[in-house]
Amino acid sequence: MFCPECHCPDTRVVDSRTSGDAIRRRRECQDCGNRFTTHERVERPILWVVKKDGRKEPFSRDKVMRGLALACQKRPVDAAALDEAVRQIEASLETRRDGEVPSSAVGEAVMEVLRGVDEVAYVRFASVYREFENVDQFVDIVHPLKERR
Repeated sequence: MFCPECHCPDTRVVDSRTSGDAIRRRRECQDCGNRFTTHERVERPILWVVKKDGRKEPFSRDKVMRGLALACQKRPVDAAALDEAVRQIEASLETRRDGEVPSSAVGEAVMEVLRGVDEVAYVRFASVYREFENVDQFVDIVHPLKERR
Protein backbone atom coordinates (compact mmCIF):
# COMPACT_ATOMS: atom_id res chain seq x y z
CA MET A 1 0.00 0.00 0.00
CA PHE A 2 1.43 3.36 -0.99
CA CYS A 3 1.41 6.26 1.47
CA PRO A 4 -1.04 8.96 0.27
CA GLU A 5 1.37 11.70 1.42
CA CYS A 6 4.84 10.68 0.20
CA HIS A 7 3.88 7.71 -2.06
CA CYS A 8 6.39 5.48 -0.30
CA PRO A 9 5.51 1.77 -0.82
CA ASP A 10 6.74 0.82 2.66
CA THR A 11 3.77 0.99 5.07
CA ARG A 12 2.88 -1.23 7.98
CA VAL A 13 -0.46 -2.19 9.51
CA VAL A 14 -0.88 -0.71 13.01
CA ASP A 15 -4.42 -1.99 13.72
CA SER A 16 -7.07 -4.16 11.98
CA ARG A 17 -10.77 -4.36 12.81
CA THR A 18 -13.80 -5.81 11.14
CA SER A 19 -16.35 -3.26 10.05
CA GLY A 20 -19.50 -4.92 8.70
CA ASP A 21 -18.53 -6.59 5.43
CA ALA A 22 -15.06 -4.99 5.37
CA ILE A 23 -11.82 -4.92 7.29
CA ARG A 24 -10.64 -1.51 8.47
CA ARG A 25 -6.87 -1.16 8.67
CA ARG A 26 -4.85 1.66 10.24
CA ARG A 27 -1.53 1.98 8.47
CA GLU A 28 1.63 3.94 9.12
CA CYS A 29 4.21 5.03 6.55
CA GLN A 30 7.70 3.85 7.48
CA ASP A 31 9.23 6.83 5.67
CA CYS A 32 7.24 9.93 6.73
CA GLY A 33 5.25 8.55 9.71
CA ASN A 34 1.87 9.49 8.18
CA ARG A 35 -1.06 7.40 9.46
CA PHE A 36 -4.04 6.59 7.24
CA THR A 37 -6.97 4.18 7.06
CA THR A 38 -7.78 1.63 4.36
CA HIS A 39 -10.82 -0.62 3.93
CA GLU A 40 -10.59 -4.10 2.46
CA ARG A 41 -13.67 -5.71 0.92
CA VAL A 42 -14.35 -8.85 -1.08
CA GLU A 43 -14.77 -7.99 -4.73
CA ARG A 44 -17.70 -9.85 -6.17
CA PRO A 45 -18.19 -10.24 -9.90
CA ILE A 46 -21.13 -8.37 -11.41
CA LEU A 47 -24.21 -10.54 -11.77
CA TRP A 48 -25.88 -9.92 -15.13
CA VAL A 49 -29.61 -10.42 -15.71
CA VAL A 50 -30.55 -11.54 -19.23
CA LYS A 51 -33.95 -10.12 -20.18
CA LYS A 52 -36.52 -11.91 -22.38
CA ASP A 53 -35.47 -9.85 -25.40
CA GLY A 54 -31.79 -10.77 -24.91
CA ARG A 55 -30.64 -7.48 -23.35
CA LYS A 56 -28.34 -7.72 -20.35
CA GLU A 57 -28.35 -5.45 -17.34
CA PRO A 58 -26.62 -5.61 -13.97
CA PHE A 59 -28.56 -7.23 -11.14
CA SER A 60 -30.22 -4.55 -9.03
CA ARG A 61 -30.91 -5.13 -5.35
CA ASP A 62 -33.07 -1.99 -5.44
CA LYS A 63 -35.36 -3.41 -8.13
CA VAL A 64 -35.83 -6.62 -6.17
CA MET A 65 -36.48 -4.63 -2.98
CA ARG A 66 -39.09 -2.48 -4.75
CA GLY A 67 -40.86 -5.60 -6.04
CA LEU A 68 -40.86 -7.19 -2.60
CA ALA A 69 -42.04 -3.98 -0.94
CA LEU A 70 -44.89 -3.66 -3.42
CA ALA A 71 -45.97 -7.27 -2.87
CA CYS A 72 -45.75 -6.84 0.92
CA GLN A 73 -47.59 -3.52 0.98
CA LYS A 74 -50.04 -3.37 3.91
CA ARG A 75 -48.79 -6.75 5.16
CA PRO A 76 -47.12 -7.40 8.55
CA VAL A 77 -43.62 -7.73 7.06
CA ASP A 78 -40.88 -5.54 8.53
CA ALA A 79 -37.94 -3.97 6.71
CA ALA A 80 -35.43 -6.38 8.25
CA ALA A 81 -37.33 -9.34 6.78
CA LEU A 82 -37.29 -7.68 3.36
CA ASP A 83 -33.54 -7.02 3.62
CA GLU A 84 -32.94 -10.65 4.54
CA ALA A 85 -35.15 -11.79 1.65
CA VAL A 86 -33.13 -9.71 -0.82
CA ARG A 87 -29.91 -11.12 0.61
CA GLN A 88 -31.22 -14.68 0.19
CA ILE A 89 -32.34 -14.00 -3.38
CA GLU A 90 -28.99 -12.48 -4.34
CA ALA A 91 -27.08 -15.33 -2.68
CA SER A 92 -29.11 -17.97 -4.52
CA LEU A 93 -28.49 -16.24 -7.87
CA GLU A 94 -24.76 -15.78 -7.25
CA THR A 95 -24.26 -19.55 -7.26
CA ARG A 96 -24.27 -19.40 -11.06
CA ARG A 97 -20.76 -19.87 -12.38
CA ASP A 98 -21.10 -17.84 -15.58
CA GLY A 99 -22.27 -14.61 -13.89
CA GLU A 100 -25.43 -14.45 -16.00
CA VAL A 101 -28.93 -15.33 -14.92
CA PRO A 102 -32.16 -15.17 -16.92
CA SER A 103 -34.78 -12.74 -15.64
CA SER A 104 -37.14 -15.69 -15.18
CA ALA A 105 -34.72 -17.16 -12.61
CA VAL A 106 -34.81 -13.87 -10.68
CA GLY A 107 -38.62 -13.99 -10.61
CA GLU A 108 -38.64 -17.62 -9.50
CA ALA A 109 -36.09 -16.87 -6.75
CA VAL A 110 -38.25 -13.98 -5.52
CA MET A 111 -41.32 -16.22 -5.45
CA GLU A 112 -39.45 -18.96 -3.58
CA VAL A 113 -38.34 -16.56 -0.84
CA LEU A 114 -41.69 -14.75 -0.66
CA ARG A 115 -43.49 -18.06 -0.09
CA GLY A 116 -41.66 -18.32 3.24
CA VAL A 117 -42.00 -14.64 4.17
CA ASP A 118 -45.71 -14.01 3.59
CA GLU A 119 -48.18 -16.15 1.65
CA VAL A 120 -50.40 -13.24 0.62
CA ALA A 121 -47.38 -11.31 -0.70
CA TYR A 122 -46.32 -14.46 -2.54
CA VAL A 123 -49.70 -14.74 -4.26
CA ARG A 124 -49.67 -11.01 -5.12
CA PHE A 125 -46.22 -11.27 -6.68
CA ALA A 126 -47.04 -14.51 -8.50
CA SER A 127 -50.22 -13.05 -9.99
CA VAL A 128 -48.26 -10.19 -11.56
CA TYR A 129 -45.11 -12.15 -12.42
CA ARG A 130 -46.90 -15.10 -14.00
CA GLU A 131 -49.40 -12.80 -15.75
CA PHE A 132 -52.50 -14.81 -14.81
CA GLU A 133 -55.11 -14.85 -17.53
CA ASN A 134 -57.80 -16.83 -15.71
CA VAL A 135 -58.90 -17.95 -12.28
CA ASP A 136 -57.60 -21.50 -12.77
CA GLN A 137 -54.01 -20.21 -12.89
CA PHE A 138 -54.64 -18.33 -9.67
CA VAL A 139 -56.06 -21.47 -8.01
CA ASP A 140 -52.99 -23.46 -9.14
CA ILE A 141 -50.78 -21.11 -7.10
CA VAL A 142 -53.04 -20.93 -4.03
CA HIS A 143 -53.95 -24.64 -3.80
CA PRO A 144 -50.47 -25.90 -2.73
CA LEU A 145 -50.36 -23.21 -0.03
CA LYS A 146 -53.70 -24.33 1.33
CA GLU A 147 -52.65 -28.00 1.34
CA ARG A 148 -49.40 -27.19 3.11
CA ARG A 149 -51.38 -26.01 6.13
